[in-house]
Amino acid sequence: MSIVVEVEGLHKAYGPVRAVDGVSFTVEQGEVFGMVGPNGAGKTTTIECVEGLRRADAGRVQVLGLDPWGDRQALAERIGIQLQQASLPARLRVGEALTLFGSFYQKMSSPRDLVERLGLSDKWSTPIAKLSGGQRQRMFIALALVNQPEMVFLDELTTGLDPQARRSMWDLVREVRQQGRTVFLTTHFMEEAERLCDRVAILDHGKIVALDRPEALVRSLGVESRVVFTVTGDGRELPLASLAGVQRVEASGERVIVHGSGDQFVSRVVSALEANRIAFRDLRTEQPTLEDVFLSLTGREMRE
Repeated sequence: MSIVVEVEGLHKAYGPVRAVDGVSFTVEQGEVFGMVGPNGAGKTTTIECVEGLRRADAGRVQVLGLDPWGDRQALAERIGIQLQQASLPARLRVGEALTLFGSFYQKMSSPRDLVERLGLSDKWSTPIAKLSGGQRQRMFIALALVNQPEMVFLDELTTGLDPQARRSMWDLVREVRQQGRTVFLTTHFMEEAERLCDRVAILDHGKIVALDRPEALVRSLGVESRVVFTVTGDGRELPLASLAGVQRVEASGERVIVHGSGDQFVSRVVSALEANRIAFRDLRTEQPTLEDVFLSLTGREMRE
């Protein structure tokens, strides 16, 4: 695959604060590339530099072979952007907004086709102020697609949406990718990044601390799996700590959590319980996720 975004040594500071501090990465054509990080990690500043909305202090950025700042007008014809925060006049109607924005570009998708594809056909004449949160998000995505872009930037796509609307947005991202477009996604939801992204960059304090496929990030950092179950009696007496692959056992009364790793970790725990004739119930396994990786790299403290 060809490289459509190339960032090398990107720096951006606001006074004494280094928002982006030497970030380098590439994005391949046709992939969904995700960027995650705590509040203030530099995600929005990075994506704005890549989009050409903010000028970097130092470093090299190329998008579709163009300089986002120097070739901003030419690049705008080829990309679509859904901003983290955006607003339009409350009385402007959905159809009017799409027709107006489409007129700004040399290429234009059919506004009618867009609203149908995004499930907004019955909202064509509805003022923006009357749309629900999910409908408004879909409309802003439609605006990002109205110029038939080769690459789409989605910044905090599903923030504030209910679970049903969020899943609908995920399906839309998959559809955009299936059309051959490249997607650059920033999100606070680790499940969203894990389900949608081909590769994920984890940003912290303005630096990329990890970058790989979600499953490779989980595997390479050796985040534990967990077996959770309930027994009768005191779980602290169970003969599990010495099993191969078991890293530690936590017991609180009858509730037991066994932490470990390895392909046979779960089967060894179950076999040991059965061999010792220990009755257990409500057993479930909890596999490591991208959220575990995120917390292990960036910490658990809340940030402003």
